[in-house]
Amino acid sequence: QVQLVESGGGLVQAGGSLRLSCAHTGRTFSIYAMGWFRQAPGKEREFVATISWTGGTTSYADSVKGRFTISRDNAKNTVSLQMNSLKPEDTAVYYCARGARSTIVTSAYDYTYWGQGTQVTVSS
Repeated sequence: QVQLVESGGGLVQAGGSLRLSCAHTGRTFSIYAMGWFRQAPGKEREFVATISWTGGTTSYADSVKGRFTISRDNAKNTVSLQMNSLKPEDTAVYYCARGARSTIVTSAYDYTYWGQGTQVTVSS
């Protein structure tokens, strides 16, 4: 049984930082790409970042490039999202997801397991 549990969300002022973590239970974490998505109120879920199974390849949405960093620890079955220089428009529920294959993917349709989400609120 695969479960993804996010943590690390909260309230932060614009310009601040947060680090989100996602713990994966069950085997085979290390052979799949992982990703982060977010959904703001009244908006569709959008891609934020993805990382390949080895961690050697990453991809980011243009809106977060240069500010967010995705990483993973296959020994600990975790994936993280370091978010710096946060802006009010980053406010959303952030979801961790496990890809259907080992290479990076940016479409939500290519992810098979999802966490419950963690709220990130950035005040101006």
